[in-house]
Amino acid sequence: MKIGVISDIHGALPDNARKALEGVDQILCAGDVEIPQTVWELDAIAPTITVAGNCDGYVRQALRLPYTASPRVGGVRFYMVHRPEDIGTPADDVQVVIHGHTHIPRDEMRGNVRYLNPGSARMPRRGSDRSCIIMEVENGKVLDVQFVNLDTLG
Repeated sequence: MKIGVISDIHGALPDNARKALEGVDQILCAGDVEIPQTVWELDAIAPTITVAGNCDGYVRQALRLPYTASPRVGGVRFYMVHRPEDIGTPADDVQVVIHGHTHIPRDEMRGNVRYLNPGSARMPRRGSDRSCIIMEVENGKVLDVQFVNLDTLG
C-alpha cells in the first residue's frame, strides 16, 4: 500500500505536490492546510486523514479536524500530530509518528518507533526543499520511505 505524507501546505496545494501524490492509496496530512479547499483537494487524490495545525483555527472548526489521529493503515499503527512538542509518549502499538510544524524533513528512529516529518510542501526552512513523503507499507511493516523533492519534480 502506498501512502502519501504531507504537511505545512499553508494554502493552495502546489501542482508538484499533487503530482507527487498521484497514485497513492491513502494520504496522511499533519496540518497547517489553512483553507478547506486544500483538504478537499487532497481527498480527491486519495482518502485523507488530516490533523489540525496551529494555523488551522478556521479549518479545524469548519471541517471538525482533530488535533491528533491514530489510524492503522496497511496494518501499521500511526500517530499523527502537528507540533512535535505535542507528541508525548506514543502508545505501545504505534510504529510511526508523523508530525509537521518545523517545515524541516525528519526521518529518525527512536527505539522501535519511526518519527517522520515530511517537511513543508510550500514554505521550507533552514535550507531544506519543498517536500513530501511517499511510503510503502504492507502487512504491518514499513517497507520504504522516500522523501520527494517538490522543487525538482518535473
